[in-house]
Amino acid sequence: MVKQGIQIFARAKPTKQKLAGIYEVYEDDNGTSCLAFTVPKDLADGYINNKREVYKFRFDKVFDQDSKQDEIFEEVAQGVIDNVLTGYNGTIFAYGQTGSGKTFTITGGAERYVDRGLIPRSLSYIFEYFEKHSETVFTAHISYLEIYMESGYDLLDPKHEASKLEDLPKVTLFEDNDSNIHLKNLSMHQASNEEEALNLLFLGDTNRMIAETPMNQASTRSHCIFTIHISSRDPGSATIRRAKLHLVDLAGSERVGKTNVGGTLLTEAKYINLSLHYLEQVIVALSEKSRSHIPYRNSMMTSVLRDSLGGNCMTTMIATCSLEKKNLDESISTCRFAQRVAMIKNDVLLNEEIDPKLMIAQLKAEVQRLKDELAMATGQEYTGELTENEMDRLRQMVKSYIEDVDPEAVLSVGADMRKINYCFQLLKNYLLDKSKLKPSPPPQKTPTMNGDHDSSYLGNHTELSKLKDLIRQRDNEINILVGMLKKEKKRAADLGVSGKQGGGRFYDRTGVAPDGVRRSTSQPLNDDSGNELSNKRSTSRTRENGRPSSDTTEHREQPQAAGEDSSHHRPSSAYRRKLDEMSVGRKEAFETFRRDYDHNDTIEENKQTLKLRYADAKRLGEQTRSKRKLNNTEFDVQCKVQGELHSTAFS
Repeated sequence: MVKQGIQIFARAKPTKQKLAGIYEVYEDDNGTSCLAFTVPKDLADGYINNKREVYKFRFDKVFDQDSKQDEIFEEVAQGVIDNVLTGYNGTIFAYGQTGSGKTFTITGGAERYVDRGLIPRSLSYIFEYFEKHSETVFTAHISYLEIYMESGYDLLDPKHEASKLEDLPKVTLFEDNDSNIHLKNLSMHQASNEEEALNLLFLGDTNRMIAETPMNQASTRSHCIFTIHISSRDPGSATIRRAKLHLVDLAGSERVGKTNVGGTLLTEAKYINLSLHYLEQVIVALSEKSRSHIPYRNSMMTSVLRDSLGGNCMTTMIATCSLEKKNLDESISTCRFAQRVAMIKNDVLLNEEIDPKLMIAQLKAEVQRLKDELAMATGQEYTGELTENEMDRLRQMVKSYIEDVDPEAVLSVGADMRKINYCFQLLKNYLLDKSKLKPSPPPQKTPTMNGDHDSSYLGNHTELSKLKDLIRQRDNEINILVGMLKKEKKRAADLGVSGKQGGGRFYDRTGVAPDGVRRSTSQPLNDDSGNELSNKRSTSRTRENGRPSSDTTEHREQPQAAGEDSSHHRPSSAYRRKLDEMSVGRKEAFETFRRDYDHNDTIEENKQTLKLRYADAKRLGEQTRSKRKLNNTEFDVQCKVQGELHSTAFS
């Protein structure tokens, strides 16, 4: 609870008369706005006259004749509306003499848009605030009450059947046990936007009681209270804040002796002055600390404004003053009334309450959650199938969970195993459907020995993977070179042995024999094996092409001479020494590389496999060579027999 004083403002009505020396607006040494009136002494009262001449009054701010409507709104109403939007009650009321500008300040003029008063400007400000804070749920309801001759009327008659004031629904008061005032037959209309709210304001203004008086051509003969009820709730919260904003246009006080009115106008003036008198009594009682009774029930207006005066409300008053010389007494009386109002302290509270519907829903959800936890802790399983509504809700939850880009998103369905299993099934179906729809990746080209890569390879690999592949390619090249060196060394040793025997052939570095047939350098081949390999290749080419190969025929027709010397194919001694030195240096490098290489085990296994295959090939070669020797022996025997036959015939 906060003690909040009532703020008071003063506004001077513009006039065309010369007012030099009658009033003054200034600021004192403390920076407080002051309004001073000067009343010259009347010589008719005599030379000895102790009547006071200067009257000074302090206000929170004084608005001179040139003040604009937007300035009035910003200083008087905007702060109160901001508090109302946060949950505090607020009241703004205008008080003053008839014709001093109360209705123009509260409602505004109808001729120009810039002459809008506090009520239409407040509606615009409130709905703009609603749009800026769209995350909060706001609702606004409007009521319009008129108090005419101590009777209340609803200016927003929902039936719109009234042709005169007496036909409007009559509003009555009643008080509950907590001393709260309730208005019966006062309708409240919801406004969802500014246009609807302004339409309600215009409807109420057309039903107001207005009459022409000597003081004002269009004088409001009643008190009008325009109330905006605002409720707000944050998303997911069960707390509702309710506040109301009263914008009160009081009827103007007047002296019957000056106006000389009669009839209905006189009766209206009596009721107006009486209700304002009761209002002043309430204010005087509130300003006196020793008073225990506040006469709110004396009039309907003081009963309705019970919260605004000394209750739970932030209240602001604007006193309108007429600066003409004939109205100085009424203007001074108005300022004195404002000074008494400033002494009142209100007890301001934040109007919060718990929405029973939301609280019931939250309690039900909490009970269900506790039941789920208890069922999971005790091992009790639910019986029955999930309803269609539950499955739809679970599908929506899983869909939202899959589409959520937040890596820390959580899918919470409670402790019901039926729901958990159903969600797992939905996720599994989603993955299966996604794998079916996923296109197969395009074939990637294997990197060649020359380092060529296709575009897909470069597009689908990162820089790190490309570097790893490059290193792997270099390792393969080193392995191939080392293997070639090893084979070269072994072939040189085999050539040395074959040269001593005189029956071997020499092959160059490419492993191609003089007959044009490429042979493996890892096997010591002789003429028979070479001829056999040539015969097999010739046979295969003949089967593929359907006719014998000419190259094979030429090789068969040109056998090597039996006594041909092959010593000129042997490498020179300098070349052999250089080859030995190169082999020894590279052997050490190779041993170091082989010791540190990661795939030594695989290489050893491959070597053992090659040895076994080499042994099988050697065995098959021996068998082939034996068969050829047998064929050659048979051929020699036949030749020998034929020779003997020829010699016998000639002899």
